[in-house]
Amino acid sequence: MTVVPMAERHLAALAQIEKACFHAPWNEAMLREELGKGIFLVVERDGQAVGYVGCQTVLDEGYITNVAVSPDCRRQGVGRALIAALTAAARTQRLAFVTLEVRASNAPAIALYEGAGFVRVGVRKNFYAAPTEDAVLMTLYLQA
Repeated sequence: MTVVPMAERHLAALAQIEKACFHAPWNEAMLREELGKGIFLVVERDGQAVGYVGCQTVLDEGYITNVAVSPDCRRQGVGRALIAALTAAARTQRLAFVTLEVRASNAPAIALYEGAGFVRVGVRKNFYAAPTEDAVLMTLYLQA
């Protein structure tokens, strides 16, 4: 398992992973727009993209847009590797914090983020559709 920056060669596979993971998936064109921006990292296994994390940055702030792992690669450390690599990159870029929203019912993801040091900082009521659900807002503070 290797974590690398997102590149053009990953886009088709990541678009398929998005379709498998989300109600409103990003397509290849949307992913392509993020190339060279923020922090977008991919886990490759045997040369194939099996997951990615995207984080848009504004000044010293990081906003995670998506964390997606191929369904057949879940619970194998891919998400942990992505969050660890993202956290390291955010520290290198001297970000003050990284934040994200996660479905309130997504206990595995919440546990992953809490294990990485994220704390719950709020709730966005009815943030998600299909089904309608609250989002838990979680933040990892990187600078005191």
